[in-house]
Amino acid sequence: SRAEHGISRNHIDKHALKVLYRLHKAGYHACLVGGAVRDLLLGIEPKDFDVATDATPEQVNKLFRNCRLIGRRFRLAHIHFGKQIIEVATFRAEHDLSQSGQQDESGRIVRDNVFGELADDVWRRDFTVNALYYDIADFSVIDFVGGFDDVKARRLSLIGDVETRYREDPVRMLRAVRFAAKLDFEIEEHCSEPIFELGHLLQDIPPARLYEEALKLFHSGHAVKSFDLLLEYDLLQYLFPEAASA
Repeated sequence: SRAEHGISRNHIDKHALKVLYRLHKAGYHACLVGGAVRDLLLGIEPKDFDVATDATPEQVNKLFRNCRLIGRRFRLAHIHFGKQIIEVATFRAEHDLSQSGQQDESGRIVRDNVFGELADDVWRRDFTVNALYYDIADFSVIDFVGGFDDVKARRLSLIGDVETRYREDPVRMLRAVRFAAKLDFEIEEHCSEPIFELGHLLQDIPPARLYEEALKLFHSGHAVKSFDLLLEYDLLQYLFPEAASA
């Protein structure tokens, strides 16, 4: 409840609040989601404020003149306020090939526009601490997977079967390292052990995605810790093979 989590709207970006309120007033379910909620609970100023809703991208587009729809794998609405962008994603459900959810032979998701409800969406998130929803309707924090306790314990844990989640998107292994370095969290053992066996899956990720993740690892104020963890989990070779061999 509002009294238990301590998140204040004074610490939420005004443009994000505008998006949340407009969606809510239009009759949609709208929540601040993911890293922003996690960081607010930790007392950290969020870098980005992402919104999740039951409105489809097309419905969001009709509500905001400053909206642009992007993406194929993930269809998203970007709402522009000058140089700032508030990203709005529709709640997603389980994969169904008849609804544009597609995976390749290794289990990696290559297209994912299967819409659902919040109770479905939470199971599609990667880590428990990123699966928290701040509901603008009553200012509560919704937690299906123990993310609230994991934030307090500074613990990083994947949702669901760990190997399956890494195969769906191997970049999650890099995200685990990045969050552990950035937040000074411990990666739970059952989530860290498979990284040694599955790290090779990063070889199939497009260079552009690896480059984007490398920027986050080394240009966000926690480069040394990120480097140490990449070495510890034998992942540096998939980003910088020559440096790893040296």
